[in-house]
Amino acid sequence: MTLTAPAPRAHATWTREAVAGIGTQAGAALPVLTPDRTPLIPGMDVWDMWQIADAAGATVRRGDRSWWFFLAAPRGADPEARHDLARIWLTSHGADGWRAHGPAFPDGFSPGSREWSGSTVLADDGETLVHYFTAAGRRGQPTTFEQRLFVTQGRFLLDGDVPRLEGWTAPREIVVADGACYAVADEAVAPPHGIKGFRDPGYFRDPVDGSEVILFTANAAWTEDRVSGVIGVARRDGAGWRLDAPLLDAIGVNSELERPHIVVQHGSYYLFWSTQARRFADGIAAPTGLYAMVADTLHGPWRPVNGTGLVAANPPEEPGQAYCWWVTGEGAVLSFVDYAELAGAGMPEDAAGRRRHFGGVPAPFFTLRFAGDRVTIAA
Repeated sequence: MTLTAPAPRAHATWTREAVAGIGTQAGAALPVLTPDRTPLIPGMDVWDMWQIADAAGATVRRGDRSWWFFLAAPRGADPEARHDLARIWLTSHGADGWRAHGPAFPDGFSPGSREWSGSTVLADDGETLVHYFTAAGRRGQPTTFEQRLFVTQGRFLLDGDVPRLEGWTAPREIVVADGACYAVADEAVAPPHGIKGFRDPGYFRDPVDGSEVILFTANAAWTEDRVSGVIGVARRDGAGWRLDAPLLDAIGVNSELERPHIVVQHGSYYLFWSTQARRFADGIAAPTGLYAMVADTLHGPWRPVNGTGLVAANPPEEPGQAYCWWVTGEGAVLSFVDYAELAGAGMPEDAAGRRRHFGGVPAPFFTLRFAGDRVTIAA
């Protein structure tokens, strides 16, 4: 683990000028959902998700199913409390729909008080599973919003159609926020404008030269602007990782670029992330949605997809109906049902209202069409 601080700069910037074009962008609104609220896991909410993929980014299929990890928590009175109880669960999807297979890790395994999002890679041997994840807080200590990036390695096996995850190695911290380029995310209380980030490790291997990076959600430490979202980078350095300069900054534009991941299609590199309308700076009107940049190489230059960065958004009639869009290497997109069937109203202010409208289940898949700098929702 290397703590060398990169220069405080980013390889690309998401600008107000680009975002301003969203107001006239057509075709990015997703259909209004009428969600099936049947829990994927009985008695539990699920949200952020990622599939088991190979190192090239292709979705792994075993037993004619794809295999997905979700964050999950018991269905309490207020769904907003789920983040303080989150654990990672293994699920699968096939012709018969979704199945739940239990927690990814044993009780007490995580170094955090709860487990947040990451990514998972199946090695060429078809069994070795490398799992990158976020440890939030510290096990056995009072709840905080400290975030740390970890990796563990285990085995993914199938007995018929019954999966087993076993043999996890002790979690190893990947890199540490340096406080110079990347802000340290260790708040004890969540501020009204949102917590700082150092989370969501997303693995990517460059098909051109085999170099490996971990992308992550972070905030810039070199600015006093509270709207300081960046997509951070750690690069493979021998047996470990080292911090590099952010791939993208949104200083003065957006404070939270979540779940970053890269997909290669037709030789172009697409950097995806999700963000919410309330994370844009004052004076910027943009929807909760899936956003992206595109480049001809991993090193850029990066350009906003569709000229604005917006790929797919919740419809104006239901601006909070889904969140956390994850794009597979094949161009399929999955999210979860957030606050739906509100007829244009905002998130309810009371816990009972939030529980009535929160989904906590997978949203329907959709697919994307890629054409150079344009990425659109397939009809």
